[in-house]
Amino acid sequence: MEVRWTIFLIILGSALVTFIPRVLPIAILSRVELPEWAMRWLSYVPIAVMAALVGQELLMPNGKLEPLQKNLELIAALPAFIIAIVTRSLLGTVIVGIISLMVLRFVF
Repeated sequence: MEVRWTIFLIILGSALVTFIPRVLPIAILSRVELPEWAMRWLSYVPIAVMAALVGQELLMPNGKLEPLQKNLELIAALPAFIIAIVTRSLLGTVIVGIISLMVLRFVF
């Protein structure tokens, strides 16, 4: 089997480029005591990222703004959101969301 050095160097460079931004902050921040306000601020980052991902998918399915009548994902998210608030169960929320979307796709 022949190894092409250009491909090997591209793979190695890609691995290095993705490895450094993930490991470097962990290595630096594990040795530094962050102030309490910074820790509070960082605790909201996962929630903000998840809201941005879910919000974009719900409001703009297929990359374009759809009217409410055609946006079944947004309609199916409403019962899932209610279940999430009432039960605080991730499994229940996912199951209700999937079943809601299945029913809506079957009906419409």
